Amino acid sequence: MTTLRKGLDPEDWEALCQEAHAALDAAFAHMRGRAEAPVWRRPPDDLRAKLRAALPGDATPTPALVSRIVRDFLPYDVGNTHPRFFGWVHGAGTPEGVIPEIFAAAMNANLGGRDHIANEVEKQVIAWCVEMFDFPATAGGLVLSGTSMATLVALKAAREKHGGLQQRDSGIEGSRLRAYASDQSHSCIARAFDILGLGRDALRRIPVDADFRMDIDALSAAIAADRAAGLQPFCVIGTAGSVNVGAIDPLERLAQIAGAEGLWFHVDGAFGALAVLSPAENPLLKGISRADSIAFDFHKWLHVNYDAGFVLMRDANAQRNAFSERPDYLAAATRGLAAGNPWPCEYGPELSRGFRALKIWYQIARFGTAHLGASIAMNCEQARDLAACIQKAPDLELLAPVALNIVCFRYAPAGVPAALLDDLNGEIVIQLQETGVAAPSTTRINGALAIRVNLTNHRTRHGDLEQLVDEVRHLGSITAPQTL
Repeated sequence: MTTLRKGLDPEDWEALCQEAHAALDAAFAHMRGRAEAPVWRRPPDDLRAKLRAALPGDATPTPALVSRIVRDFLPYDVGNTHPRFFGWVHGAGTPEGVIPEIFAAAMNANLGGRDHIANEVEKQVIAWCVEMFDFPATAGGLVLSGTSMATLVALKAAREKHGGLQQRDSGIEGSRLRAYASDQSHSCIARAFDILGLGRDALRRIPVDADFRMDIDALSAAIAADRAAGLQPFCVIGTAGSVNVGAIDPLERLAQIAGAEGLWFHVDGAFGALAVLSPAENPLLKGISRADSIAFDFHKWLHVNYDAGFVLMRDANAQRNAFSERPDYLAAATRGLAAGNPWPCEYGPELSRGFRALKIWYQIARFGTAHLGASIAMNCEQARDLAACIQKAPDLELLAPVALNIVCFRYAPAGVPAALLDDLNGEIVIQLQETGVAAPSTTRINGALAIRVNLTNHRTRHGDLEQLVDEVRHLGSITAPQTL
């Protein structure tokens, strides 16, 4: 039995410093050599079994735990720090991102409220976001875990703005509120309607055009039909970077319609919104500065280490009205630690909030928006180059236009029946992942299974894309005969 000691601080600070330095060296060694390892490796069954051990009662020395992490955990990560991780929209992080995480852990700040420097850091991040999207002085925002939570916060503010603040007490039974998003919008939007009690049916799915952008005429018709039926339209939701193909809705037109109809205009910009930092891509987002709210992630295209999302609001008071609650034990003060009002917890659902803002502040200050924007532009150029390469290959087929940074294609050689192409391409993707060569994902485009390549990775180079194409064609050529 381990001898218990008082408190949890180290008995030997110097020893802990040495152990921490060794751990940091191991972490950086992993990141430095990540490109030479497989993109993904399935965790072995015996390793999974070890993680079903009983609850430990005794202490374990730090070096033993660090060794176990290095041996058993680091080799089996999801792979998004590798230059050929192309699946889903994950940021690649940075080695520099480890540094603010160390200090955030050392400070162990709760950003729910009170008067301390961590909240001032978050206010700086908010001000930078207001400037980034050219929002007015009335704007505000909040650092959150990701776009899913940011969407929930934005839509609750929209609900209260148009349905009345009494909903916070009386609920929304019989609500006639309706909102509109394209049929390519992210599932987190419908989930927010479920969580907010509006129900998924309150979200109208608007069809898209040939470029996967919301059909403006269909939107106008849906709003008119709901008004005629005695329902209450309250929100138009535009997508800046759809999850399947990276399409950007006509945001300027959506802003005009929302303004004319008196509706809240929300933009789901999980990754695409930050393309405002790239001079080449910025014009694609015309109209985003007219939004009432924008939800996006720093942990995607700005490569802040997970997790780091954000909601930006044109009217900070609307956000505060939707969430503010100050019971006696959280009463405001003009002096002392309970000052610093209003508190961040008045702008979202969380009272306990970690110091995510520090790593965002560090990333922007360390690299600057010009450098970060150039990285975004590089990925968009890579996507266009990959699409051109696919179009030149006789056995590959581009399945959707490239709007930003996502390329959807499939292996489709002559002689393979169309009915077998889905299974063939699905098998190619699995083999790419299991061999560790690359990790794209799949989706469906107009019913066909597509190999989906997302480029939100600052480590990816053109050679990685060439290797992907060569391997897809190779795996397809040896797999196709087995499907016939």
